[in-house]
Amino acid sequence: MAAAPPVYRKVPRELAEHGDVRVDNYYWLRDDSRSDPAVLAHLRAENDYTAALMSDVKHIEDEIFSETRRKIKEDDTHASLRKGQYYYYERTLNGKEYVRHCRRLVPTDGHITVYDVMPIGPDAPDEHIILDENVKAEGHAYYSIGAFKVSPSGKLVAYGEDTNGDETYTLYVIDVESGKYVGQPLKGVTSDIEWAGDDYLVYITMDSLHRPDKDFQLFENHIAVYERENGLPKLTVYGLPASGESVRQLQDGRVIDFVDPVYAVEPEESQFRSSIVRFRYSSLKTPPSVFDYDMDSGVSVLKKIDTVLGGFDASNYVSDRTWAASSDGTQIPISVLYREDLVKLDGSDPMLLYGFGSYEVCIDPSFSGSIFSLVDRGFVYAIAHIRGGGEMGRKWYEDGKLLKKKNTFTDFIASAEHLIERKYSSKEKLCIHGKSAGGLLIGAALNMRPDLFKAAVVEVPFVDALTTMLDPTIPLTTAEWEEWGDPRKEEYYYYMKSYSPVDNVKAQEYPHILVTAGLNDPCVMYSEPAKFVAKLRELKTDDNLLLLKCELGAGHNSKSGRFEKLREDAFTYAFILKALSMTQKEWL
Repeated sequence: MAAAPPVYRKVPRELAEHGDVRVDNYYWLRDDSRSDPAVLAHLRAENDYTAALMSDVKHIEDEIFSETRRKIKEDDTHASLRKGQYYYYERTLNGKEYVRHCRRLVPTDGHITVYDVMPIGPDAPDEHIILDENVKAEGHAYYSIGAFKVSPSGKLVAYGEDTNGDETYTLYVIDVESGKYVGQPLKGVTSDIEWAGDDYLVYITMDSLHRPDKDFQLFENHIAVYERENGLPKLTVYGLPASGESVRQLQDGRVIDFVDPVYAVEPEESQFRSSIVRFRYSSLKTPPSVFDYDMDSGVSVLKKIDTVLGGFDASNYVSDRTWAASSDGTQIPISVLYREDLVKLDGSDPMLLYGFGSYEVCIDPSFSGSIFSLVDRGFVYAIAHIRGGGEMGRKWYEDGKLLKKKNTFTDFIASAEHLIERKYSSKEKLCIHGKSAGGLLIGAALNMRPDLFKAAVVEVPFVDALTTMLDPTIPLTTAEWEEWGDPRKEEYYYYMKSYSPVDNVKAQEYPHILVTAGLNDPCVMYSEPAKFVAKLRELKTDDNLLLLKCELGAGHNSKSGRFEKLREDAFTYAFILKALSMTQKEWL
């Protein structure tokens, strides 16, 4: 006998604003203390129900987890950074979830060049372990270091530690050589910290959150400018005039070329008095790679590319870009990845389409090792770079926020229709995925066009947008008005009400849906996804899967360990395969 879903009791609560009254039958699921026995019991019941319905594909989850883990070089050393008298680097160890932070002496006093290599082996200077996250994580269900900063003298390290997933950090300072704590820890800060000399730390408290804008790196004689052009990152380096001369206009810059049609580039820590800019590059089919680029000579040297075991060959895969016309004619870029020998591109291939589209965040097409568990089973993977993100510039963002937020949803729907029209997939094979504000996107798309999709993964979704934005006592709400609008103003209230997913669930058929939540989530309260599931259970008219998986010991980013995250991906992909009835042996 199949397991029965948990039954939600209804406790009507009237929410009145601007003469409009909404009845919220599931407001009781919100418990700011996260300790109400009835609420916790209900979340556990949902987890039990999810586990029961997914038990028939547990072997698929295990296989995906194992194959993904086998591709990882577990014992590895990240690209070292020469800083002062030392090389600093991180190491991962066999079977360990977290990294070690280490350093070695630089054996010579020569200038830093792109060819500089940290010596290893028996004759190399000894490795000094500054901090082992695996040791620090012992006894914690969740552990994350959000910042690790070495002082200019190299004598001290400051790091921010989060032990429950709420993204509130405790800041510690340690002596590098002895590992002993220096001074008292600072609680309730963000992970944004910097040294100001050797004696002072600059840090940001939780009351002054901001979104930094990293668009250039300044050097003694150069500047490296990170821009965007035609939806892709662009890196240009310029020489600066001699000391004392003013800079009126940057000119004669050198653009660094990249080989893939779609890709991601991010700045890495570099040294101010050097001519070398370090950056991280990857694409949908190119593993993360660290390059040192000499801004004088134009020479670029690959310092490290992440090893992917198991016979991975990037030439087996195709990454490309296609453009969809949205409802107002705007062209939406879509990045696509597939394995050339497995897809037919005749409409019969399964697809996973990802979207975000908020906060001016650029979802650049970077490498994800776990996605190949689907791609190597014949999936097409795609990312829709919709308005509300920052991929195409500032106006792209402004045209997908506030009273233009619905452009985000119609762009995503148009992208799905375009991919179907171009025969990358079909309605019967198209699955969609979004997280956080991307979960709002997926929730809205499901309400607007449930017929267009076969399955949806809605991670820690911001789906009760109107109720949350009306409550300034919720952390982050007032800061979020810049993104969504203040619904205490009538125009914003009714606009937000017209798309807020919880407010727009209706009696119709929906595809298979997996919803996730984190009890300690500081960004999206766990009650939002829980209420979304409750409303869907009440109103939807189909018998498709509807599952809620709530992590009771984690926050917005869920589990913290690298293997734990692989396990979560494996669960998600097993759900997708189950929804598509791809559980037969030939798909495994």
